[in-house]
Amino acid sequence: MSPLEDAERWMRVALEEAALATTHADVPVGAVLVGADGRELARAHNQRELLADPTAHAEVLVLRAATAQRGHWRLDDATLFVSLEPCLMCAGALINARVGRLVYGATDAKAGAVDSLYRVTQDLRLNHRLEHRGGVLAEPAAALLRQFFTALRAQGQK
Repeated sequence: MSPLEDAERWMRVALEEAALATTHADVPVGAVLVGADGRELARAHNQRELLADPTAHAEVLVLRAATAQRGHWRLDDATLFVSLEPCLMCAGALINARVGRLVYGATDAKAGAVDSLYRVTQDLRLNHRLEHRGGVLAEPAAALLRQFFTALRAQGQK
């Protein structure tokens, strides 16, 4: 079975990772990268607060881990499952890593760069485009984000 046929299973892994981000006050976004053979290459969750690093998004951390493990930067045979539509930085990283496919959960009306604000992963001016599918387990992904931001606002934070 290909990773795309098993999208909900892998999205549940991404959602488990997303939940881990809340343990250190990071926005709950999780990701898992799966190879063409259907095996997990890497998983991560947002760690911007934990690492004090604005680039420590789940997608970037997954790419770093997978490419370090493989010993090369091209991931054209891999599928990334992420709980939230990637931002411009992360979509750019997916393009630069030549990721083959992207599956995401909730859309991001404020920062989404795949379908919402931009369609960078399909931009013909760039040297790589990737297949993508949004909306897989979108409601649980969105609910996790709503709960996080509701709690944050209740604490008087942004």
